[in-house]
Amino acid sequence: MGVIPNIMVNALVLASMYILASLGFAFIFNMLGSVNLAHGAFYMLAAYITYYLCAKAGLNNWVAMLLAAIVLAAIGIVMERFVFRPFQTEFDRVVMVSVALMTMLQQLAVQVSGSQTISIPAYGNGVLDLGFMTLTNEKLITFLVGLILLIITLFIVYRTKLGMQMEAISQDRLGAALQGIQVNKVAMLVCGMGFALAAVAGAMMGAYQQVSSNMGDNINVRILMLVMLAGAGSMNGILITGFLMALLDSVCPIIWDSYTASAIACSAVVVLLLIRPKGFFGHEM
Repeated sequence: MGVIPNIMVNALVLASMYILASLGFAFIFNMLGSVNLAHGAFYMLAAYITYYLCAKAGLNNWVAMLLAAIVLAAIGIVMERFVFRPFQTEFDRVVMVSVALMTMLQQLAVQVSGSQTISIPAYGNGVLDLGFMTLTNEKLITFLVGLILLIITLFIVYRTKLGMQMEAISQDRLGAALQGIQVNKVAMLVCGMGFALAAVAGAMMGAYQQVSSNMGDNINVRILMLVMLAGAGSMNGILITGFLMALLDSVCPIIWDSYTASAIACSAVVVLLLIRPKGFFGHEM
């Protein structure tokens, strides 16, 4: 495979996972006004759950990923009820609880697996020969899973009653409640869905790359940069900036080492935010 096709394939795969992980964070921020800094830690937790269900319980990796998504969805519902809802008007407390949870989960990961990196069994083996390029089935499956879930999520947001209720709550929570929308129920469903999407992204990336105790930090940085670049409430912006972020992460390591590449990507985002502090897209959701 040539360099350009390889970069584009890697960018599409990374973008699909970045966007999935970011959607849950964006949903919670737009609807509840809460910044869940532990989102990356739960992404990491899902990867570890998937790995140990495969390695210790002997489950198929697809089944393990599904169970991890269910567990994370339940955690998301609990988080909404006992963290986001009670502290909705207390931004600093939500941040403090999120940081505490992030630290606890990271330390738990270190205690369980140490500093070693582990890998979830591949979701696809072999390569696909397209004539002009060859593509590993692992990359293809990772991208397709991300794309299918993204299409389903966008359909829910833009074409269903739940999506209209989400939009109403994000624009005016009190007004939505006065219109008869069960705000707390919708918030619980959305948090569960957002955490489940992060779980799938964590499980897929645990096979595509590796599982480690700091993978949550890496995705957290990407999520924050992506959402800030997109602008608060912009679903379309998340799609575009997700691809741009993934493209940067695919191109930079070819030119520089991983640490330098990461620093340059972060610096580029900072410069863009200095130019457009409110992000590149308006409020859409």
